[in-house]
Amino acid sequence: MKRRFVAINLGLGFLAGNFTPATAGRDYVPSKYLQLIDEFRSQFTVISGTSHPSVDGGHHAERTFLTAAPHPGSPSFKNSVSVDQVAAESIGLQTRFASLALTTGSLGLAWSRSGVEIPALSRPSVVFARMFLEGAAQEKAATRKWLEQGRSILDLTLDSANSARQQLGARDREKLDQYLTAVREAEIRLHKAEQWENKPKPKPPGPPPTDIENLADIVGRTRLLYDMVHLALASDSTRIVTLSQPLSSPVPPVEGVTEGYHNLSHHGQDPGKIAQLTLIEIEQMKAFCDLLAKLQAADDGGGTLLDRTTVLLGSNLGNASSHSNENLPIVLAGGGFKHGQHLSFNSAKNTPLPNLFATILQRLGLETDRFASSTGTLTGLEMT
Repeated sequence: MKRRFVAINLGLGFLAGNFTPATAGRDYVPSKYLQLIDEFRSQFTVISGTSHPSVDGGHHAERTFLTAAPHPGSPSFKNSVSVDQVAAESIGLQTRFASLALTTGSLGLAWSRSGVEIPALSRPSVVFARMFLEGAAQEKAATRKWLEQGRSILDLTLDSANSARQQLGARDREKLDQYLTAVREAEIRLHKAEQWENKPKPKPPGPPPTDIENLADIVGRTRLLYDMVHLALASDSTRIVTLSQPLSSPVPPVEGVTEGYHNLSHHGQDPGKIAQLTLIEIEQMKAFCDLLAKLQAADDGGGTLLDRTTVLLGSNLGNASSHSNENLPIVLAGGGFKHGQHLSFNSAKNTPLPNLFATILQRLGLETDRFASSTGTLTGLEMT
């Protein structure tokens, strides 16, 4: 059975009072936001009281949402591998793209073993073209030549670096080893691209999407990328997708909203700002609901895409107004878990969110019970 994973981070989070249910267990009363996805209640779990140990820095934590690397705001910060890339190493070789990194802005969620950001795509038209559109013969020949040149350059780089290694001190050798790891990762990606270059792409399911150029339309841009998530999974172009919605400052085109999204997130308990922020977050949840509906409607050989896809929606901020990185808002949908519950952990002493990541990796078929700062798997979340 094909198992898939989608991770979504909304960089400005959610108002906790509108997101988190007041009671735990299976008989919880859905909050204002969860009411918007209540039709899928039996297919998702809402999780509260989790965070990344030693991850602080407010907005800086965007880059560690899937890595849990500590102190992302410190001058000496170095990121670590993200959970999606650990999964991609195991199941990514079965598809044209080992993983797909998407973003509405510039910063993505995917990070390699060497702590290097994997560039994320922001234009749905480009994503669509890479998945479905065949280039002209001249373009394909140029691509093959580029891949060959890339491999020869990497070979030369490795030879030169290995020759120089013996002349370096311990600290410089450590830095060189990190660099060589990044080179080897690039080599693996190039080799995989070569293998798929001559294989035909799936037939386009329709016309290419029209990109939304208005950067302020954060929900509209996210909806288009959700469409690409659905198409990527349905076509089996990849089984691992990340989608980042980094901090956004402009005034979004949502009726009733007159102030910038970022400014509203720093509401300071101002009722007017909270009311406007609620309107934006309602649209965010409606867009997520539509993604779940598309995955649920897509057949996957005896089940649905939602049945076989673990979908994580969350944020690196538990309280955007105070830049808190604790008590993160988390919804986990699909993927073959026993859903329909609110798992509530200690709000004063959070459970490590990486415990959830370890559970997700197990669901994807990896034999592990640890990831980053986890202390095990997530208590109370069972597989079907």
